[in-house]
Amino acid sequence: MFEYSAPVKDMSFVLNELAGLSDLCELPRFEETNPELVDTVLEEAGKFAVGVLAPLNTAGDLNGAQCVDNAVVETAGFSQAYQQFVDGGWAALPGNPEYGGMGLPESVGLAAMEMWAAANMSFGLCPMLSQGAINAIESHASASIKNTYLEKMISGEWTGAMNLTESDAGSDLAVIRSSALPEKDYYRINGTKIYITWGDHQMTENVVHLVLARTPNAPEGVKGISLFLVPKFLVNSDGSIGDRNDVYAVSVEHKLGIHGSPTCVMSFGENEGAIGYLIGEENKGLAYMFTMMNHARLNVGGQGVAVSDRAYQQAAAYAKDRVQGQAPGDREKGSIIRHPDVRRMLMVMRSLTEASRALCYVTSSAFDHAHHAVDKQERTLANFRGELLTPIAKGWSTEVAQEVSSLGLQVHGGMGFIEETGAAQFMRDARITTIYEGTTGIQANDFVGRKLMRDEGREFGRLIEEVRATSDLLSVGGAEFSTITASLIEGAKTLEELSGWLLPRAKNNQQLPGAVAVNLLMAVGTVLGGWLLAKSSLIAKEKIQEDEPFYSAKMVTARFYAEQIMPRAGAYGKAVLSGHDSTMALRDDQF
Repeated sequence: MFEYSAPVKDMSFVLNELAGLSDLCELPRFEETNPELVDTVLEEAGKFAVGVLAPLNTAGDLNGAQCVDNAVVETAGFSQAYQQFVDGGWAALPGNPEYGGMGLPESVGLAAMEMWAAANMSFGLCPMLSQGAINAIESHASASIKNTYLEKMISGEWTGAMNLTESDAGSDLAVIRSSALPEKDYYRINGTKIYITWGDHQMTENVVHLVLARTPNAPEGVKGISLFLVPKFLVNSDGSIGDRNDVYAVSVEHKLGIHGSPTCVMSFGENEGAIGYLIGEENKGLAYMFTMMNHARLNVGGQGVAVSDRAYQQAAAYAKDRVQGQAPGDREKGSIIRHPDVRRMLMVMRSLTEASRALCYVTSSAFDHAHHAVDKQERTLANFRGELLTPIAKGWSTEVAQEVSSLGLQVHGGMGFIEETGAAQFMRDARITTIYEGTTGIQANDFVGRKLMRDEGREFGRLIEEVRATSDLLSVGGAEFSTITASLIEGAKTLEELSGWLLPRAKNNQQLPGAVAVNLLMAVGTVLGGWLLAKSSLIAKEKIQEDEPFYSAKMVTARFYAEQIMPRAGAYGKAVLSGHDSTMALRDDQF
C-alpha cells in the first residue's frame, strides 16, 4: 500500500537556493526566522500531513461532505483532524504576530500548504481560503473588524470563506445581484452564492464569509460592488459567539473530485436578512476581494504542485513494485520501472513537478519582499515581479497537474483506472485546479492584458535578462551543462520574440490577445520552469559532495527537462505567431 511522504528536502532546497530564504530572514518582519527553524517547521508540517491528513484522503473521496437541514456535515474524521491542526498552531504559520500569528514568510506557508494539499486536497482547501480571507481583512477592514475577527481566524478557531459567484455571474462579476441595505452600523445582505468552498461545516464555532454585494444606488458593473464580512454567528462585544446569522448552506454540489471539500450553495437573508459589515469603502469591493483572490490563485498553483507530487510519488512506488515483462537489455522479468517508456513518464512527472514547485515558491517569495522589504523601490519591483508571475504560477502549474496526474494513472496501466489504487482520485481532484480562482484562459488574459501590456513588457524583459544571465553562467560550467545552456538560450529568444511580436499588435486587435494568450502563458511557464531547474543544476554541481543522490538527481532532472520539455516552448511559440485568424474564422453556426 502506497504511503505519501512529504518532499521536505526538495522544498527546503527551493526555499533556500531559489526563493532566497536567507534574504527574507534579514527583513525586520522575519528577523526571528532562520533556515534551521524553517526546516524544523517543514519537517513537523510533513509529519502532520503524512500521519493525520493522508489517511483521511480516501475517506473524503468515498464519503464526501453532505448538507443536512441547511447545515454541512463534513467527512468523518475531518473535525478531529482540524482540531489537531489548530492545536498544533498550523493555522497561525504566516499570520501577523500582532494578532497571534507566527509571522513566518508566506513562501514558507505555501510550502506547508503544499504538503497538506498533497496529503488531502479537500482538507487543505479550508485553511487555504481562511488565509486568503485573513489577508483581505488585514489589508482593508476597519480596526474594529480586525480586532474582532483576526485573532480567532489566525488561530484557526474560526475559518473564512470567499463568496463571489452567483448563478448568472460566474467569471463576470459585473452582473452580481446580491444586495446590501444599510441599517444602523451594519447592512442587511440578501442573495444566493454558489460554488462556495467550505462555506459551512461543523469543525469550528464560526465561519466568516467575505461577500460581494451591491448597495442601493450603486453604479452598474464592477464599479458598484462592495465587500462585506458576514459571520455565520454574530459576535458579542466581549468576543463571544452570539446569535445565529441569517446565512445558511442550501446544498452541496456533487462534483468530479474533491468530494471531502463542501462546495456550497449559500443563502443570505432568506428570513430577516443576514447582518454584514462593510469592508473598507462602498463600491471598492472587487479591488479588495482581489487581495484574497490573488492569494488563492497562487495557492491553487501550489495545489497543482501538490497533486502532481502525490501522483508522481505513487506512480514511482507502483513502478518499483509492479513486476511485469522483461525490459530491453535485462535477462529476467523485473519491475516496470526498468522499461524505458515508464522511465520517460516518471521523468516527465518528476521534472514538471519540481519546475512548478520552484515557480510557485519564487513567486511567493517576491510577495514576501513586496510586503515587508524596508526599501520602497525594492517593494515596488518585487510586487511587479510577483504580480507578473502569479497568473503563470497558477495557470501553468495547474495545467502541469493535469498532465502529471494523467501520466500517473498511465503508469499504473489498467490498475490506474481502478479506483482502489487511488491514482484516479488524483486526476479527478486535479481537474478543478485549472478552473477555480480563474480558469487558465482567465489567467492567460490577465497575464497578457494586465501584466505584460501595462508597462510595455519592461518587467517581462527584466525577467528574460535573468534567464539569459543563468545561461551565461551555465555556458562556462562545462560540457555537462551544454544541453541545458542551449535550451535556455533558445527559450529566452522565444520569449523575447513572442512579446516583441504581440505587444504592438495587441493594441489594435481586440481578438488577438485572447486567442493566443494561453499558448503564450504555456510557453512562458515552460521556459521559466526550465530556467529554475537550470539554476538548480548549477547549485547542485557545487553541493554534490554534501548529498550525492539528491544533487545528482537534481542535475539529471534539469537535463531531462531541457531535452524533453523545453522544446514545447518553441511549439507554443509557433502557435502564438500564427495569430488568431483560424481561431476566429468559423461562424457561430458552424460549431
